[in-house]
Amino acid sequence: MALRTRRIVTGHDSNGKAIVASDEVMEGVSAPSRPYISRCEIWSTDKMPVDNSEGPAGEAQKAGFVKRYNYVGSGQGTVIRITEFAPGAPKFMHRTETVDYAILLNGECDLELDDGKTVHMTPGDIVVQRGTMHAWVNNGTEPCTFAFILIDADPVEAGGQRLTTHYHGPGPTEGR
Repeated sequence: MALRTRRIVTGHDSNGKAIVASDEVMEGVSAPSRPYISRCEIWSTDKMPVDNSEGPAGEAQKAGFVKRYNYVGSGQGTVIRITEFAPGAPKFMHRTETVDYAILLNGECDLELDDGKTVHMTPGDIVVQRGTMHAWVNNGTEPCTFAFILIDADPVEAGGQRLTTHYHGPGPTEGR
């Protein structure tokens, strides 16, 4: 897979005027255990309100606070990432303690829930994922690419249970 994403970050010059602070092409990264998923971590924050100052705060956000790679985790954070799923990629069910905006940019993909029901998605479709068990399934012949925006959320309480982060599969180090 050859995921490439351009990240343009704005900032301010010494006079307070808007500038382009950086403009770069990011190459997608795949974990050895999941070569069929490639992603670019665009930006993350770890508190609200966000610190938009130049220097260390911006550099830390650019580098990414997310170390568990599937959820934000600080209780007040956000993440934006671009993720590409290869056709036929094995699915894995998971739940995160976030509200996710999943925007399908290209290709086709199915959202599968833990009861086995699926929703077929085409470019431009958006899922608001609210802490439910789900998997992304690319049954097509072309890669599909999502923009995922994750925002920390409290775990859902339903059916007398607290529904915390959970994975069915190889582990919580890839995907979204």
